[in-house]
Amino acid sequence: MTYHTPVLLGEVVAQLQPRSGGLYVDATLGGGGHAREILRASSPDGRLIGLDWDEEAISQTRERLSEFGARVQLVRANFAELERVLMSLAVTAVDGVVFDLGVSSRQFDEPTRGFSFQREGPLDMRMSRQLAATALDILRDSSADELADIFFHYGEERKARPIAREIVNSRDRQPIETTTQLSRIVERVLGPKRGRIHPATRVFQALRIAVNDELNNLKRGLEIAGRFLAPGGRMIVISFHSLEDRIVKHFFIEHGRGDTATLRIITRKPVTASDEELRDNPRARSAKLRVAEKI
Repeated sequence: MTYHTPVLLGEVVAQLQPRSGGLYVDATLGGGGHAREILRASSPDGRLIGLDWDEEAISQTRERLSEFGARVQLVRANFAELERVLMSLAVTAVDGVVFDLGVSSRQFDEPTRGFSFQREGPLDMRMSRQLAATALDILRDSSADELADIFFHYGEERKARPIAREIVNSRDRQPIETTTQLSRIVERVLGPKRGRIHPATRVFQALRIAVNDELNNLKRGLEIAGRFLAPGGRMIVISFHSLEDRIVKHFFIEHGRGDTATLRIITRKPVTASDEELRDNPRARSAKLRVAEKI
């Protein structure tokens, strides 16, 4: 089983423009799909630093990229820690940074990780098992108002309050411990699945974002990447929902205007997957790629 099918792979390499002698950061290593192509395109002596929060991703992908030897360095860290990682490696500037946000296919497909409402598993949702609090902890310890705020702000769920009330009422009768239990509770409020989007999608997204502090980490990661990019270096971000994409879009606009601009926006509109890629990898459907270049 592959760890993760990299989305928009050709577009990432084309926009990053890797070259021999360049130094690149894959801030979300996953299964190494993007990293492998960046290393190939920057041969013979381009280098790559790969980060991932997930211990399993680092250990498994280290072997996959072993053919590149000293050209690749892998570090278990969240991209919000990028400054610490680069400073520890005595790196002062890089020629490109790639962020492929969200959950990898393998994390999503592994029931014990708890990311999917389609597979019975514990309500975990931690991208790193070193995090203390799980989705179960949030569902157990939060008030109805707190849950509603999470579902509304991180999932853009319009019926956040009725769902939160139903969760609190349900947990008073029986502990909510599994992904399918939670999914059924949401369905009681929103009804069964209609069309492509499952009714529990936004609730699961919101809990995952809350557990992993994803939006704040993204803001920090973008800021650090922007500071470490060398002139002409490019930042590429692939997002999968509107909250992420909005943060990236506003960051690029904020740093790309006025006399003090530090970035030049390359993609005025986000790049999306081709019909051919969508046939091979339906999970690329919501992917949006944005690119900016350091001035």
